[in-house]
Order: sequence, then structure tokens, then C-alpha cells
Amino acid sequence: MVKNYQIKEPFFEYGPKCYMYGDVLLNIAKGLDELSEKYDVDVILDVPDTEIYNIAHNTKRIHVYSQHMSRLAVGKGMGRTLPEAVKAAGAVGVMLNHAEHKLTMEELEEAIKRADEVGLATMVCADSIEEVQQIAKLGPNILVAEPTELIGTGKPADKEYVDAVIKCIREINPDIKPFPSAGISKGEDCYNIIKAGSSASGCSSAIAKAENPLALAEEMIAAVRKAWDELHKAE
Repeated sequence: MVKNYQIKEPFFEYGPKCYMYGDVLLNIAKGLDELSEKYDVDVILDVPDTEIYNIAHNTKRIHVYSQHMSRLAVGKGMGRTLPEAVKAAGAVGVMLNHAEHKLTMEELEEAIKRADEVGLATMVCADSIEEVQQIAKLGPNILVAEPTELIGTGKPADKEYVDAVIKCIREINPDIKPFPSAGISKGEDCYNIIKAGSSASGCSSAIAKAENPLALAEEMIAAVRKAWDELHKAE
């Protein structure tokens, strides 16, 4: 786990996958940057490696992540993504083990260690409680628990699953930020997941396919802010 990485709760994550690139993605990034300031909600944007430099150097507040990286050291490795290069391009973190790019536990452990070496925060995905338990022991910064069968369905995980994920992570490593997810498609979903105890909410396909992506992103980020403030108003 990168010890000096700071991200403020609650936060929001948008993963455009490969739906967006170039100027379209840059404009979304700039819009998310403004929404981050407006609602005082940190935003993670995990982008294709080709977009890291342009987005990182044209935004102020969002946290730019790579969507994946290789585990190799400097040297041979044609066609792979060097962790040092991801960092040099301007990324502050990396997503690992997404359902569309799964790793073995051995590969994942190596990737987290390499990210730690170069100073990249790790946001690692898990698709079951059993995998949450395994990955929590590896010490990522953020653990995204999303059942594969719910990804892209518009059907969020139920409160029982959210409670189980958060309890599991906190028992193993309370420094990890729990992020139960999958099936998020509207502001209400974000509100409910934060009220259930998540550190964050996020979305991929729903925003990417929306007629007005930034309008939906604002609805979600505003809901994250509202839920967090209501949950912690007594503090």
C-alpha cells in the first residue's frame, strides 16, 4: 500500500473503459474536474494509457489512474505497460484485476508490489467475498468489491453484500478504503451505497452511454456528497 497517498472520503470513480478517448474523454475529464471542485468530492478517472498524459496535464483536482499495468521491471517487455512509465505520464494510481482484465493472486501480489515501489496507489477489484478476503491481505489502497454478474446490469448489490464486504475489509486491514460497487446507474444508487457505509461510489457504462454523460455524473457526485453529509452530520 502506498503510504503517502491521500484521497478524501467520500470519493467517486468513473471508468470509461474504451468507450471514450481523445478530445471526448478530455472534455469529460475537465467537466469532472469542475464537479470535483463544486461538490468537494475527490474523483478518480481511470483511463487508457494513451490518455494519461493529456488528462493529467489538463486537469487540477481529479486523480488520474491507469486502467491496468504490467508487472515487469525496466528493460525487456515489448508491448507491455511499465509501471514507471505510467507514473511518469502523470498517473497517481492504477486499477488492477478488473473483471475484464483478471489476474491470478500471484500476479496481483506482484503488481501491487511494483505499484508500491514506484508510488502508484492501487485500486483493486474483487468479484466475491472470498476474493475480497484474499486481496485485502495484499494491502491495496482501495478495494472495489463488485460481483461480476452485476456489472453493467443497472442492478446494484444489496445492503447485505455491502455490509459483508465492509466488515471483511475492516477486520483484515482497516487502512483499506472499502468500495462496494457494480450495477450503479443513477444518483439514487450512489446515495444508497454511501449510506450503507461505502467510502465511494462509481460508474462506467451508464455514464459512458448516457446522452449527457456529465449531467449523469453530476447527479451521481451530488448524491455521494449528500449521502456522506447526512451520514456524518452528527460528527
